[in-house]
Amino acid sequence: MPKLVDHAARRAEIAAAVQRLIDHEGLDGVTVAKAAATAGISVGQVQHYFASKDALLEATYRQVVERMGARVQAAVRESVTERLPIRAVVTRALREYLPLDAASASDHRVSLAFLGRTTANPDLAGLHTETLAATRGQLALAVHNGKECGEVPGDTDAKAAAARLFALTDGFALHLGAGLDPEETVETLREEVAAVFPGRCRQWK
Repeated sequence: MPKLVDHAARRAEIAAAVQRLIDHEGLDGVTVAKAAATAGISVGQVQHYFASKDALLEATYRQVVERMGARVQAAVRESVTERLPIRAVVTRALREYLPLDAASASDHRVSLAFLGRTTANPDLAGLHTETLAATRGQLALAVHNGKECGEVPGDTDAKAAAARLFALTDGFALHLGAGLDPEETVETLREEVAAVFPGRCRQWK
């Protein structure tokens, strides 16, 4: 009986190997041969799943982006289950974008490495732009919902507030890698979110 192979899982394993390679050697250190060696498979197997190096890199970037998004969504679901105010939900969600542990730090370093490639690769640029726009949109929706439940003043520009919070979080993520104190950073983020959501939530009376 032929051995069954989970092709999606194999692609994910190869992409994870490429992420480790990028984390240690940078994007310029990635070759199909090195990707195969890191994944513990043959070059032919890598080429079976990815037609080119660019396809391999795009899949790796997409996997990093999706994993970061999954952490955010898990934090949101947990917060909603706990019936927390929107302010706390947003704080927990934004915290997931910060490189505060080994896994999130690796994701952040690798995503930064890819950022330089977006100017020359339309596919990567499109994914990057799409991801940022989606995140800002989700934050703007949270601010809008905050206005509905009384946490956010009615005259607040939801899109502008969302853009500020996301840009602030992005900046914190960058500076955490340059010596910013993690605990102080999280507390400052919490204060900045609270400034947008100063009211009391009426949702969970």
